[in-house]
Order: sequence, then C-alpha cells, then structure tokens
Amino acid sequence: MRMSRLLVRTLREAPADAEVVSHQLLVRGGFIRRLASGVYTFLPLGLRVLHNIEAIIREELDAAGCQELLLPALHPLELWEQSGRAALFGSDALPAMQVEGRGGSFVLGPTHEEVVTVTVGGEVDSYRQLPLTVYQIQVKFRDEARPRFGLLRTRELIMADAYSFDVDKEAMQASYGVVYDAYLRIFARLGLDVSPVEAESGAIGGDVNHEFMVPSAVGEDHFVRCRACGYAANVEAATRGGFGDPVAPDASAADAVEHHTPDRPGIDGVVAFFDDPAVTHADLLKSLAVVDADGNAVLVLVPGDREARLPGGWRLFEEADFAAHPSLVKGYIGPGGQQDTGVTVVADVGVARPGSWITGANRADHHLSGVLLGRDFEVDVWGSYAEVVTGDACPRCGAEVDLVRSVEAAHTFQLGTKYSDVMTGASFVAEDGSEAAFSMGCYGMGVSRLLSVVAEESHDDRGLVWPASVAPFQVHLAALGAGRSPEVGGAADALHDRLVAAGVEVLYDDRDVSPGVKFADADLLGIPVRLVVGGKGLARGIVEWRSRATGEERDVALDGPVEALLAP
Repeated sequence: MRMSRLLVRTLREAPADAEVVSHQLLVRGGFIRRLASGVYTFLPLGLRVLHNIEAIIREELDAAGCQELLLPALHPLELWEQSGRAALFGSDALPAMQVEGRGGSFVLGPTHEEVVTVTVGGEVDSYRQLPLTVYQIQVKFRDEARPRFGLLRTRELIMADAYSFDVDKEAMQASYGVVYDAYLRIFARLGLDVSPVEAESGAIGGDVNHEFMVPSAVGEDHFVRCRACGYAANVEAATRGGFGDPVAPDASAADAVEHHTPDRPGIDGVVAFFDDPAVTHADLLKSLAVVDADGNAVLVLVPGDREARLPGGWRLFEEADFAAHPSLVKGYIGPGGQQDTGVTVVADVGVARPGSWITGANRADHHLSGVLLGRDFEVDVWGSYAEVVTGDACPRCGAEVDLVRSVEAAHTFQLGTKYSDVMTGASFVAEDGSEAAFSMGCYGMGVSRLLSVVAEESHDDRGLVWPASVAPFQVHLAALGAGRSPEVGGAADALHDRLVAAGVEVLYDDRDVSPGVKFADADLLGIPVRLVVGGKGLARGIVEWRSRATGEERDVALDGPVEALLAP
C-alpha cells in the first residue's frame, strides 16, 4: 500500500477529548475517527489492526473446536421478556437500547444469550449432538452513560462472544476450561499480560465467572492479587481473611454512652464531633440499611474506614423503606436490637475485631460510643461485605494482597441452565430419554476494546509500537528524495515489489515530503520494521533497517534475501 493513496491523515496534536495515550495515538495516527460520543469509525489502518486481532481469535477458537456463526444484532423484545432481562433495560447492569419498528419492539443487542439459546435449541434435539460451542464476531450496542477513553468505553463495540452447550454441569465445566485456555493463548499472542480473576456475574448471571484483567494505569477497574499464593479476584468479588471468631466482650467494660450529635448523619461529621485524634473513621461502625434480593430488610455493618461491598441484587433503602422500618433512623442507624424488629444483621469480618465501636443510637441526632459486639448488638451472618484494599490478608493463605488498577479485556461465565430453563425450545433429549435443559457457558471478548488495550500497553513517547502479531503492516518502507532522484525511486519501487511478491505486507511511504516528516510518521504508526532507501545507501547497495520496538539500526544488502530485511 502506497501512503500517497492511503486514506490517512496523521496529526501532530491530540484532540482535546482524548484523555489517555491509546486514544490520542489512535486518532493522531489516523486509525480511528470519532463520529459521535462513544461511536467511532475505523479507518483503513485501524481496520487492518482490528482484522489481525480477529484472525488470532478465530484461529484459537477454531483450534479449540468452536464453530463460527453470525447472529442478528436486532432482537425481538419478546425474547428478552422471556429471559426476564427486559426489566433491566436502562440500568447500569444492562444499558440496552430499545427501538420500535413496523414489526414490533426490538432490542439492539448488548449481548446474545437469548438469541443463541433459541437458535441452538432449534437445531439441536439430542444429547448425541453435544457438546457444542459456537461463537461470533458481532457489533454490540450499549447505552453507556459516560463513554470515555476512546475505544475503551463506547456505545457501539465489536465483541467476540462464544456460547457452549452441554448435557450437564460437569460437561459444561469441561467446555468452559477449553475456551478459558483458548483465551489465555489469544492474550499471549496479543502480547498482553492478562490476569484471570474471580468476579461478579452481574446481569449475565451464572455461578462461576472470570474477568480477564490487563494491569493498566488508565484502567477503570481494579482487582485484588495475593503476593504469595496467586489468589486474584475483582474488587466486587474479592474477600479478605485474617480474622478469627469474634472476641467475647470485656465484662468489666463501661456501658455505652449516648451523645447528642445534631446534624451529623455521616461518618466524617461524627469524627469531627468527637474532636479527638484518637477517634478515627476506623472506630465508627458504618450501618447500611438495604433490601436483599428476596425483598427482606437487612442491616449491613462494615468498619467506618471501608466502602461496603453489597451482593448482587441488593439495594440501599429508599424513603419508602425507611418509612416501613421505623427502627432504622436514616443517618443515625445502629445495630442494637434490630433483630427484634425483623431486620437481619450481617457484618463484615472486620467488625469481629476486639474493642468498642461508635454507632448510631437509632434516634435522630444521636450516636453511641463504647458499643460492644456481643453485649450491645449481635450479628446474624458474617461475611466479606467490605471492599478489599492493599495490605489486607488473602482469604486463602493469609499473605498480604495488592489492589491492581486494570482494564477488563474479557469475561467468561458458567451459566448453567439460567437461560435454557426459561427460553422456549431450549431443551434436548437426554441419553435416558428424558427432556433436559442445556447446561451453558458464555464467553465475551471486546475486540475493538483490545485495539486500545494493546495500544495502551505498546507505545513510547514517539508513538505506537505494535506487536508484530497485530501490526497493520509488517514493514514501513520509506524512499528519501525519490522526487529528486529517479534512481532512489526506482530502487524503492523494486524493493517494494520484491517484498510484496514474497508475501510481505508493506506500507510504502512514497510521498513527496521531507525525511523528518516520514520518520515522525513511521514512529507514530508503529509498524515493527522500518526500511529506508536513500541516495547514500543506494550508492553502497544497502537499505537502512530499524526496529521500532528496540530502536536497533543496521545496514542490510538491498539485493539480499528478504528474510534479512524482516529479521528482528
């Protein structure tokens, strides 16, 4: 491809809305262009990178026995009503886009569990046709409230999503392992240091799932990683250890003391009220009134210096809930006596530490100090209800953990029969002749997001440094002074033709611009090998070779073997 004909316009300055390096460089290099907030056009260079990523995904999934298909992006709303997920539309869990058409109500697919379940259910009727894993590379639509960071968070994205169908849970777990391993090979070929971590299933569902996280300074997610045993989990799913059974209260301890704390419903205000360096956020007990997934009133207790981590499906009290539970006084809640009012008290393991607490007094404008677990309040259920932070104890081995900022590159789920139980026709005849529901897994990888993830991890202060596996071209060939020297132009043309004949993908900079502009663009575009044909080198019969990744330079015979022109 000659740059004089390529649809590309490189920019010296990044656009004002580009906050992260990958976004800046992909726009500056002419790989992508913004059409609207969260919506991007892939120009020829960007599309070549995208196709190379897709090729790696296809090769690994095909090798794992998966079959590619293509499902519609437009889904009848009734399918989502069958699964029960239509009620989630517009929520953070499922920001789906609904459209009205002449044929009824439709959904622009944010994911394809419903569609693939009824599709496979219509084709597979016997256990003899299982196991089966299908996948597609398809556009998805998400009504993101806050698109940002270029391709990292968009309203329209390209995803490689796979779905496995098995006869039972054990077989599904085996299929899950096959795709899980294929994902690890894909990320290795992309040159990404990925960490699979335990995670929450969210709107997709299922019992077991993993996020594939790439450590990144610009990531919007975090995961917890043990320094010793390898335990890793998303912050939403991570738990902490290092706590034993609650210590019995000191029988000689003074009674709790009530304090008048007007207009101080929050942790910060109460700490300020005591005006004592010895009183910190860690001395306060944070009491959160919530409704669990079954609609029951629950009080969640966490240390005051921690953020709460609520299980999926739980929500904070609204005004109507407080009105129905007068024992829970908004802003001044305490755990004492709540079981007597029908409220279940659950507590983070950190609440089991020795010593007293400062809590709400269950009446407006009042708090209590000197509150003891086992004397002044009881806990019904213990668990990990506080977000884990660096330095906490690993729940498996007790060593310290680190909080790692990261980007989610993929997510896999063991769905079981969540969808096949409710979708019409999603069953098969089992070996014993009975009717059984498919045991399913699903696997999603953000293809367009990966372009940004790779760019974020593969750049320097001059531009992109694409891994050879995904680079838009293998060689960036530049002719210097060809307009003034027919000999240089002829030699560069001949070298270009020889490389192309050998099957090498070449970006040929044949433009009539200065060497400085050509070199700057070559660094910006990040193609692995740069070859320069110039007058001085031509006189010596050599071409200047340079590695974009290492900066190494050497002279190579112009008429030498092609392998020498490509060698790293």
